[in-house]
Amino acid sequence: MTLVDFANLLINGTVEGLLIALPALALTLVMGIARFPNAATGDYMTVAAYAGIGVQARGVTSIALSGLGAVAAGIAISLLFYVTVFRPLRTRPPVASLVASIGVAFFARAMLTLFVGHDQYTFQIPLTRAWNFGGVRILPTDLYVAANALAAVVLLFALLHLTPIGRQMRAIADNPDLARASGIRSRRVLLALWAIAGALCALGGMMYGVKAVVMPELGWELLIPAFAAMILGGIGSPVGAVLGGVLLGIASELSVPLVGPSYKIAVAFAVLLLVLLVRPRGLLGRPIAVR
Repeated sequence: MTLVDFANLLINGTVEGLLIALPALALTLVMGIARFPNAATGDYMTVAAYAGIGVQARGVTSIALSGLGAVAAGIAISLLFYVTVFRPLRTRPPVASLVASIGVAFFARAMLTLFVGHDQYTFQIPLTRAWNFGGVRILPTDLYVAANALAAVVLLFALLHLTPIGRQMRAIADNPDLARASGIRSRRVLLALWAIAGALCALGGMMYGVKAVVMPELGWELLIPAFAAMILGGIGSPVGAVLGGVLLGIASELSVPLVGPSYKIAVAFAVLLLVLLVRPRGLLGRPIAVR
């Protein structure tokens, strides 16, 4: 493998890793604050991506407006299932919410296929040629996807560390009882949590749809890598989720010349297993805490 090939794979892996980081962040926030892994995260992504396609189908050519439609749909479905399913289960053991999230995932996917079928769709974006820098090829679409994903990550960390609602989220994640005794209203914080998680899922689904195709299994293809990224980075650590997503994306792409594209995900999970053998809590993990 030449240096140029390595650079191309590194670029592709970084873009893919940033896409994985978005649902991984949604999983990490819910795990850190609501205390269960939301298996419906991938299907929130799918519903949001189809919502973006639906906006374009109405004659809207702006990809930004399609993105706003996708984010609105992601927030709406996230809050809907929180209010109707997850909030009533808050006093139950976490496994009840996990099982319920699996049911939510199947329900959302079934309703989606009932109304839109199994056809594949693509976002209508201008066709552009890749920029070539001595053999290193950079697609403008990849830059667009990476820039949006990176902007979402920066905004999330700004919200967590610079706003009152973000500090309240971190307080509840660190010590729910102490946060409650301090007068923090968990209901308002949880509403904000699920809205943020829905927005992250929506942006991830939209960006993945821009890069590939929109189909009912879109979210499922990113859900397992997102879970792996959350575990690799450390459960409850947003920084770890981003780091884990990028590392998994790069590892899987760099393995393509050795094992082929069909088995690259296996290499990513091999990296996950190796890291967990050395650091069982992940790279930046600590007992379910958001930092």
